[in-house]
Amino acid sequence: MPIRVGVIGAGVMGADHIRNLSTTISGAEVTFVADLDAARAAAAAPHTARSTTDPSELINSSDVDAVVVASHDSTHAGLVLECFEAMTPVLCEKPLAPTLLESRDVVAADDDIVAATGASLLSLGFMRRFDPGYVLLREAVAARSQGEPLMVRCTSRTASSGPGASTGSAITNSAIHELDVIPWLLGSPITEVSWQSGRSSRHSPAGLRDPALMLMRTADGTLVTLELFLNAQYGYTTECEIVSEAGTLALPEPPALASRQDGRLSAGIPEDWRPRFADAYRLQLQAWVSALRSAEPAPLATARDGLNAALVAQAMTRSLHSDGAFTKVSY
Repeated sequence: MPIRVGVIGAGVMGADHIRNLSTTISGAEVTFVADLDAARAAAAAPHTARSTTDPSELINSSDVDAVVVASHDSTHAGLVLECFEAMTPVLCEKPLAPTLLESRDVVAADDDIVAATGASLLSLGFMRRFDPGYVLLREAVAARSQGEPLMVRCTSRTASSGPGASTGSAITNSAIHELDVIPWLLGSPITEVSWQSGRSSRHSPAGLRDPALMLMRTADGTLVTLELFLNAQYGYTTECEIVSEAGTLALPEPPALASRQDGRLSAGIPEDWRPRFADAYRLQLQAWVSALRSAEPAPLATARDGLNAALVAQAMTRSLHSDGAFTKVSY
């Protein structure tokens, strides 16, 4: 029997998960969709699925074996805790929670479940861990094929920031990917951070200092830079280059479309992150569903990984409010 999945949140990310679970993921079917917008929930739900505006109804439904939480960041912790109360496995989109206190509450509850049952119910959606390029980077770093890594340079640019974006949410919602993937790539936790900015783009809304440069140092001494630019206008691009003792490793930047015409070579750029990480999302969902079907631990990020990223984000936010002073991460 397929795993019956309920999806909470039918916006851009939730709708994408629903499409994947309904068309490309083996062993799963979407049976219930919840969204505060009733029309959007009904439109996103497959024709055999139910829809509701009440996520609690979905979580406690006998038609649901597992839940995907793809709603607003502010709802993540509460919905995950509801899934724990129902003893329902849950895949929660990043971040685990927008605040450190909420993240700690989720981890404490998850620890209690593991102590009682021997297994966690929570998987966290840091999908870059499943991106083929990032996987190859990690394998090469682990093999020390170019000697010891010395520096890492990351960029993350989007066409325009989402509604309500602020300097703080840029850290907890956007930069959070790098705050998770850098320790995963290097096998060394981030121990010190600094947040810097210069002139902001005229396209950046009030309350958002954009672009920003974030500096990080890991426990093994590797220096990491992240340029985050949420209003770059031209589309979505992300880069990661690792500089080592005997060479460099870099992710490719796959174009949406390459064109040769009239003596010119041009390449299309995706409007958002979904084309770039489509494989990562599919591979992550499949790994989660396959683990549920086999009753094995899911090989996804954990609640503790989410808390660690939140601790780095807290230190970065403290640096932001301390004129960019280097700030220690307290684990």
